[in-house]
Amino acid sequence: MLAEAAAGVAAFDLEVRDLGAFPSATRPRVLWAGIGAGATQTAALAVRLDAALGPLGFASESRPFSAHLTLARVRVPRPNPPLAAALHGGVLGRQHVDHAWLMRSELSPRGARYTELARLPLFGSSRARPDASGASG
Repeated sequence: MLAEAAAGVAAFDLEVRDLGAFPSATRPRVLWAGIGAGATQTAALAVRLDAALGPLGFASESRPFSAHLTLARVRVPRPNPPLAAALHGGVLGRQHVDHAWLMRSELSPRGARYTELARLPLFGSSRARPDASGASG
């Protein structure tokens, strides 16, 4: 199921731009980089994967999708004027996206631990190869 959902999405270029923080730059809890070009394709892929994960027992996300890269989590949020001043806009880089990864995120007092559950090639990927994780559905 997951492989079919991802296979219907063409590989694309992603533009990483702008730095920010949740809930605010003056009292950050999460530092992030936004997505410019490629945000629409990322959102379409998220919708397709969310639909494929539903029948497998995963609850749909209740919040609207917001394409971003989480860069860091702050254990104890507090005002940090130098950090707030360092957050800026502009293009930070570009990346060709030809695969999607399904990851498990486990948060603990020691920090987050990420485990790859599936690697899903996108349509048109020049490096597409069979998925060894068994995620073909």
